[in-house]
Amino acid sequence: MDFIDLKSQYAALRDNINARIQRVLDHGQYIMGPEVAEMETALAAYTGAAHCISVASGTEALLICLMALGLEPGDEVITSPFTFAATAEMIVLAGGVPVFVDIEPDTANIDAGLIEAAITPRTRAIMPVSLYGQVANMDAINAIAARHGLPVIEDAAQSFGATYQGRRSCNLSTFGCTSFFPSKPLGCYGDGGAIFTSDTALAQACREIRVHGQSQRYLHTRLGVGGRMDTLQCAVVLGKLDRFAWEIERRLALGEAYRAKLRAAAPGLELLTVRPDRDCVWAQYTVFVDDREAVQARLKAAGIPTAVHYPRPLHHQPAYARFAPADACPHAVAAAARVMSLPMSADLTEAQQDEVVAALARALG
Repeated sequence: MDFIDLKSQYAALRDNINARIQRVLDHGQYIMGPEVAEMETALAAYTGAAHCISVASGTEALLICLMALGLEPGDEVITSPFTFAATAEMIVLAGGVPVFVDIEPDTANIDAGLIEAAITPRTRAIMPVSLYGQVANMDAINAIAARHGLPVIEDAAQSFGATYQGRRSCNLSTFGCTSFFPSKPLGCYGDGGAIFTSDTALAQACREIRVHGQSQRYLHTRLGVGGRMDTLQCAVVLGKLDRFAWEIERRLALGEAYRAKLRAAAPGLELLTVRPDRDCVWAQYTVFVDDREAVQARLKAAGIPTAVHYPRPLHHQPAYARFAPADACPHAVAAAARVMSLPMSADLTEAQQDEVVAALARALG
């Protein structure tokens, strides 16, 4: 069993994806070819955002947004410590200081109720992470940001396709940034990402920054990066879009099925909470377990792959330990010791899911 089944997805989409790739090979515009604008238009319409700017990766998306906001050395950005390193990495690379705010223990998303106390005169932005495919409490976060005149950057690398109060992830704040890494809900076959915003001036800044700060060819009006998404990768995303709505429906249904089956088979197992005003597209189907290494070993012996997202909060990582004391953010520390992700993809079959649930129930013993 695959942890994420990309082979079945490709088998279902082979003709469409191959045709899209062949079209690029035929016209030969590998950088900023017509598929780039086509994908951006389609994804902007999907989210409802006015602008979509494709970029080289979800990581690059965060960096470009921070650069567009004019982050300066020493500026603080409030974020979660329970996320992939890229979130804090881009803040530091842009010259900023990540300020870690603890998570909600039941959702693993940043606790909006703790954000305001972390704001200082140096705060320049708030960067919540929509972890595991569920959007953070964006209304509360946006209200705090509005009171303090701060922009909000949603790190939506795992939540593209999710909804929050009827609105799409990536169209909930100043910026939304997503990733098209192959394992994401909408993935390409390499690296890729996108920035979403309805602020025209910020969108233009992002477009210039992704091409070395050029406002026109060889006129560099701002500091930039080489941050374009390849035409071939845009073609792959376009090749997947016809099936994407079905895949999101499947992810939602599989998430509900996992919950029901695990409740029945392993009633003591602690599951993530999905808030009633939003859904979760389950980029990873994650549960909380004690004695995780032993449970993973038993599952591996039964042929069930697992993963841990993430085994250490960022303030326990050597590169970021200087930004917070080790005893800060206790909920993030506790979650990092107990989270475990199960196989999840739109093509997971009912039989496979039953196999996972039965094996986990035995492993928990």
